[in-house]
Amino acid sequence: MALIKKCRGFEPYIGEDCWLAENATLVGDLKMGDQCSVWFNAVIRADVNSIRIGNKVNVQDGAVLHCTYEKTQVVIGNNVSIGHNALIHGCTIEDNVLIGMGSIVMDNCHVESNAIVAAGAVLLEGTKVESWSIYAGVPAKKVKTLSKELFKGEVERISKNYIKYSSWFK
Repeated sequence: MALIKKCRGFEPYIGEDCWLAENATLVGDLKMGDQCSVWFNAVIRADVNSIRIGNKVNVQDGAVLHCTYEKTQVVIGNNVSIGHNALIHGCTIEDNVLIGMGSIVMDNCHVESNAIVAAGAVLLEGTKVESWSIYAGVPAKKVKTLSKELFKGEVERISKNYIKYSSWFK
C-alpha cells in the first residue's frame, strides 16, 4: 500500500477507482479526483501548500509534485499525464496536457489546456504555455503548434492507456 501521511491536520483525499503504487508517497493537503494513478516512486507532497488533481490524471514513475510554502499551490486539471521523473512545482496545469519525461515546471507557470511540454523541457518561473502548442528546450519555448492528429496520438492516447495500465494492478 502507498505511503499516505497526514500533515498539519490535512489527510490526502483519493477519489474513486484510483490506483497507487506500493511505494508512491502522498502527503498532506491533497485532493485527487477519480480514475487517477500514481506510479512507482512518485511523490505528491502537499505539506507546505495544497495540491488539487482532477480526474483521469496519471503521475508516472519518479515524478515529484510540490509547492512553495504559503506562496504557490499545484492545480492539475483532468486527463493530464505527468511523465516519468517530471518535477511539477507550484504551478497550474489545465485539462488534456502531456508533461513529458524529465521535464521541470516551476512556480507560477500556467500550462493551458490541450498542450504538450516536451521531455526534458524546463519551464522557468512564470512561463505561460499556450493551448494547442508544444514547448521544448531549456529554457522551454514554443516550438510548434499542436495538430489534432498529434493531440489524439499522444495526449489522449497516453491518458487512456494509463487508465488501462493501472487496471492491471487493481
